[in-house]
Amino acid sequence: MEDKTALRARDFWTSLILIAVSAFFLWRTTDIPLFGTVTAGVSAAWYNSAALVPYGVFGMMLICSLGLLAISIKDGGAERALHGAGVGWERSEVIRMGCIAVILFFYIFALVPRVDFILASALLISTLIYGFHDGHTGRMKLAATVFAAAGLYALVMHFPSSEWAKPHDDDWVTLALWAGFTIFTLVRHSDEQAVRIAPVMAILVPLILVLAMAFGFRQNVPNRSGLIFKQIEYHYYVTLKPLWAK
Repeated sequence: MEDKTALRARDFWTSLILIAVSAFFLWRTTDIPLFGTVTAGVSAAWYNSAALVPYGVFGMMLICSLGLLAISIKDGGAERALHGAGVGWERSEVIRMGCIAVILFFYIFALVPRVDFILASALLISTLIYGFHDGHTGRMKLAATVFAAAGLYALVMHFPSSEWAKPHDDDWVTLALWAGFTIFTLVRHSDEQAVRIAPVMAILVPLILVLAMAFGFRQNVPNRSGLIFKQIEYHYYVTLKPLWAK
């Protein structure tokens, strides 16, 4: 196990990459009108804009990245990184950066446009927590491999368009990979608190975000016909909403 300062030095460089990625996509999201949008010839309110979801996702990524940067600086990681002790072309560092890049690439360009948002984000959170919280390169590679498998399937089977209206085979593949990965981590590392809470966080975080966006702000979410969200939306309008109307 590497010393804490070395890990914090790598967190410093990782946070800078994540800040750059989130800032780039926040900038690209500005191309989507937030105010003054027109839907079916009628001016729509800001909370109906399609920009809200990417602003929320990448805004949270930016906040988390800034938090990671602050922690790395506080624990001396930034100083060590800037002096070259925590960076360089070390094999473990290359693996760390490469695995993060693979996961983010397949999440942004493969799963979010094609797979149920809750499932895609659950797999993202689970792989990141398991793969990167302790610095073991073997776990990083396993996490990236599992995530890449889901992303590659979605890209190969549903390229170039998302094909949301078709059978959700990519949703089922992502669900199976998340379930298998979760069971594996719980069996092999049940003594680790981070691993135990990962499944709860993986479901609650995207679920709360989607519910807030869809039913709180009344705006579109990625892939409304996704395996899980389709059921949530159906029961909201068919089962729950009629009860409130009585």
